[in-house]
Amino acid sequence: MQRREFITLLGGAAVGWPLAARAQQPDQVRRIGVLMGNAEDDPETNGRLAALRQGLERLGWSEGRNVHLDTRFAPAGAQAQVLAKELVALQPEVILVQATPLTAALQRESNVIPIVFVTVADPIGSGFVASLARPDSNLTGLLQFEPSITGKWLAMLKEIAPRVARAVLMVNLKTAPYYEYFLRGGKAAAPSLAIELVLGPIENAAASIERSIESFARVPNSGLVLPPDITTFVHRDLIIKLAATHRLPAVYSDRVFVVAGGLMCYSTDRIDQFRRAASYIDRILRGAKPSDLPVQAPIKYETVVNLKTAKALGLTVPPGLLVAADEVIE
Repeated sequence: MQRREFITLLGGAAVGWPLAARAQQPDQVRRIGVLMGNAEDDPETNGRLAALRQGLERLGWSEGRNVHLDTRFAPAGAQAQVLAKELVALQPEVILVQATPLTAALQRESNVIPIVFVTVADPIGSGFVASLARPDSNLTGLLQFEPSITGKWLAMLKEIAPRVARAVLMVNLKTAPYYEYFLRGGKAAAPSLAIELVLGPIENAAASIERSIESFARVPNSGLVLPPDITTFVHRDLIIKLAATHRLPAVYSDRVFVVAGGLMCYSTDRIDQFRRAASYIDRILRGAKPSDLPVQAPIKYETVVNLKTAKALGLTVPPGLLVAADEVIE
């Protein structure tokens, strides 16, 4: 056979083989588990799952064709351990999980199945990974906030309400056991802003939250800082109402608070995190090990300001804050 004939034949086979293979061997359906921390009918949940599916499709994974998503919902951490056990029993090839409490529940169920986490505040302190660069476990994922974020929240509070001299980091210590991660960063930044940062523990009950905020408000020139916490997320309408009643300026870690009437937030883009998580699911399905995939730092932030709430509190939003805002609610 002449060399040119051989190359032509080889080229024809290379083109023809994938078509024949696809015709004879349908795509294998790969199984992905998903454990969400919000309710199934929550608009935020739908947006985040849509972003995940979009990210997977861009990488060649289409639900109903070559991947199947087994999704479970644990709003406010309800039945977290039961649902984690249920997902692990299905033996998916990888599990995507949202939030620290749900990640901890999955970790207790399996140290074998690859787990990709999103919206986790302190994966090292929570015992999920040995280091950000080298997880050294079956878990990896996307960091929700870097430690310096509390300093940014305090600076925003001081900018919009210059008289603030005391800020309360409001968390439920049981549902946000990583609170020290945010407290340390805030304590380091507070003196330069002439703010005293104190911890304001609450419990998962409306009466407890009411008593706590009333107590915070008794000290003049106080403000609120709300790091991520499933308790404050669930009770967000009550917290926003009480902050307005007691004229407490507050900065939140999620835009849903501001959309619901809160003053302002500086947050990572949750939709972007779910879309980016698809790349790690893709790599794991193609053979990568979670232990070799470094935890990714956040890259996309969003600032949201509610002008109506600012006016009700008697605050003037500085031009610099307005310019920096990605979204202004009027």
